[in-house]
Amino acid sequence: MEQESGSSAQPPGQDPLLLLSSLQLLWTKKEMKKLKEEIRRGFAGLPEPLAGLVDMLEGSSDWKGRGHSLGYYLSTELELWLKEHPAVQQSGSELKKLQARVLRLLAQCPANLLDPLISIYQLHTAERNCLLEHVRHLCRQGAHKEAAILSIKLKLQPDQDVEEMCTPLLLQDKTNVVEDYVAEYPELQSKLLQTLDSWCEPGFNIGGITRHYQGLSGAKPEKLNRRVLSKLIFRLLEKFHLDPALCPNVTNQRHLRTLHYLFYKRFVESTVGENRWLQGELIQLLLSRCDLSTAARWAQRCQLPEEMLPPAVAAELPKLPTRDRAEEATGGGDDEERKKQDYYQLPIPRAHIHFLQTWEETLQCWEKVLQPGQVVGMDMEWRPSFGSVGRPRIALLQMALKEEVFLLDLPQLLEQAESQGQEEKLPHFLQMLYSDAAITKLGYGMSGDLSSLAATCSALKDTEKQARGVVDLLTVDKQLQKSSADWKKGAREADALSPEHSSQERGWRQPEKGLSLLVQRVLGKPLDKAQQMSNWERRPLREQQILYAASDAYCLLEVYEKLCKDPESFGLSSDLTKSLVGKPSTKARAKLNKQEAASPSGQQCQGARQASLCAPAALCPREFSVVCDNMLQGLGRYLRCLGVDVCMLQNQDEHRRAAEIARQEGRVILTSGLPYQTLRSQVAEGRCFSVNCSEKAKDQALQVLKHFNVQVSLADIFSRCQVCNCNKYLKVSRERMKQLVESSRQELGDGSGRGCLVMTQERPIQSHGATVPACGAAQPSPSPAEEQPQGPERSGASAAAPGGTALQVGTIPPGLLDRAELSDFYCCSGCGKVFWEGSHFGRLVSQFQEVLGTAGDQQSLYELS
Repeated sequence: MEQESGSSAQPPGQDPLLLLSSLQLLWTKKEMKKLKEEIRRGFAGLPEPLAGLVDMLEGSSDWKGRGHSLGYYLSTELELWLKEHPAVQQSGSELKKLQARVLRLLAQCPANLLDPLISIYQLHTAERNCLLEHVRHLCRQGAHKEAAILSIKLKLQPDQDVEEMCTPLLLQDKTNVVEDYVAEYPELQSKLLQTLDSWCEPGFNIGGITRHYQGLSGAKPEKLNRRVLSKLIFRLLEKFHLDPALCPNVTNQRHLRTLHYLFYKRFVESTVGENRWLQGELIQLLLSRCDLSTAARWAQRCQLPEEMLPPAVAAELPKLPTRDRAEEATGGGDDEERKKQDYYQLPIPRAHIHFLQTWEETLQCWEKVLQPGQVVGMDMEWRPSFGSVGRPRIALLQMALKEEVFLLDLPQLLEQAESQGQEEKLPHFLQMLYSDAAITKLGYGMSGDLSSLAATCSALKDTEKQARGVVDLLTVDKQLQKSSADWKKGAREADALSPEHSSQERGWRQPEKGLSLLVQRVLGKPLDKAQQMSNWERRPLREQQILYAASDAYCLLEVYEKLCKDPESFGLSSDLTKSLVGKPSTKARAKLNKQEAASPSGQQCQGARQASLCAPAALCPREFSVVCDNMLQGLGRYLRCLGVDVCMLQNQDEHRRAAEIARQEGRVILTSGLPYQTLRSQVAEGRCFSVNCSEKAKDQALQVLKHFNVQVSLADIFSRCQVCNCNKYLKVSRERMKQLVESSRQELGDGSGRGCLVMTQERPIQSHGATVPACGAAQPSPSPAEEQPQGPERSGASAAAPGGTALQVGTIPPGLLDRAELSDFYCCSGCGKVFWEGSHFGRLVSQFQEVLGTAGDQQSLYELS
């Protein structure tokens, strides 16, 4: 090794501990780059680097903590150094001695040291019995987590008892380690689940397990109960894709709990199927909670053999009368009247609910749903799947519009499409719907619905990632609960029975929750959820199921509309786009923005959705004028920056004001959400455009420009005042502006001025063709005259445009007038705002590069004051 000058020449001697001392100094000083260099140089100078590392780890304790310790750097740098010097690797008896020493260190070793030490000392080649004994030693010391992790690293699991290794980890609530332990071994997964299921067997004493590990450090005995174990078992069954038949105890117990739940909900359609054990449990439940006659009727329906029946039920069977269906119908009529008083009622006629089972029938649905600006209430139903593993498959897809509801028989439609070799048709339309930013989709718990939709049809697996324009009212519900102090109080009040009816008249009812509670709080009455647990796969659907499904989707429209009309009363911000509209992921938005199919907003001309796009004649910004709804003020400012003539509603303006301005001034309305439905009927076709308000203002501007084919040139940028929308400017030289600013300061010193000066000019500069910031298009002035300063006037020492507008020279920052590169300033003749060259122009050009034309010379850059 070459001798170098200074303290870092040769590692001190050939002693690893001396090397460790010098490295500790560098570690203390946090000179990490030098430390790594010295580590490598030090190992190169040791005769036995592998033994040297063990000596250093045994002689130091600062590597035992979490994080990147000195021991971590020593190990990782030696691992890298050995890859560059493979001849240094040891083998034979010397390696075995080192492996035995390293195994002793691993008992205290942090997790980040395991991999480098296993690699350096080739522990995977050590004697397996030695490794297993070391793991058992760790378990005897109570280091069960460390023992399991080491077993995972060295792949020792096949030679170990899964129950012995995992039980203490479960008691310590280390289920993540347990999952990793069995992750690569299906046989161990089955053994683990069978063991856990045996603990859930009726009569098994779980307390015996907790007592066996009574002295276990960090034990949480309360975590080892049947409820927690049941959830864990079903999660592992789904994660490892195992057959639920492996765990009959928890499966039957879950089915039994389902019976309890459905019975509690006055469930009519039993889910016991042909399972005789569950049928017997159902009869026992009915006998304990209802009268003898009811239990006997269900025993007759299930056709249970007499030997399985309680004696009292068997004796009651011959006494059962013939069913009086007329009497049942009369009772049902009373129930319907009561429901109309107690529950939310669908406000549209029954004839406007369409049950669709063929592709031809769905065409009318798609034609109406896939309209730009449409608001659609979305819901899905599936057969109750208690005890099943995995996501349920959708049996019914509901889409509610303002005037009608479509119920799609999804299994039938998918089967029909598959038989015709057109499997992609239905997924294609659903993807169009969910990815169209111009169509607002309403749901409650939309993420779960979309996951189930993906499980039903694999072609829709990416729907949730691509979804745009989605409003999840579950998120809104949570915001309402946080923002409204009275919300929880109202929820408790909703649990109480209405005073108009006694408990006998109404019967028992669960407290409202979820969507039903939200509907009650917003619309006044809860949803009738009696059909929620119906068998939605059975055909034909009963009338009650059809009405329930339609109501579940339609109520979303009414809730959304009411929240939009009066958000403040519910504790929401006036800008509902911040609290209602779900925002797509950045990746999904970027991917969709790159697509060149439809306009980014998804809106096309009528009848052209499946054909080519509409291609209106190209417009320049000065030919395009719009009125922005008050929720789109950010969009309006961006369009003004690009030269568009923009009128913006104020926060206090009502939406209909946009239609009045559009008709009077010939403007296009830009709006979003429900107001679109109202406003588009008040103007000519194509003169109202719905923007995706979940997008950023810049992306909204791109949508509008592309949809109306507005071609922006460099000369249009900042050609209209961003403040007042004026497109005429006064050009003022730097020297003249200095005079005006000085006059303004003098007037301020006298106490008679306001920081503004009066200035006149023969005519103002019109923006188009002259490079000015923040304003729109107009014809250029052939040769604008120089400004003529006249000095202060009595009105407050203001420099004014020809119309008397005061120029805001007081807003110019100190020192700006001393910048030699600024030769001219531009003053808006409408509001007096002052602009000068800066960086805003360049940033705007880069942001809107895809809609900029190529014509025009490079313009000067301007910045707002």
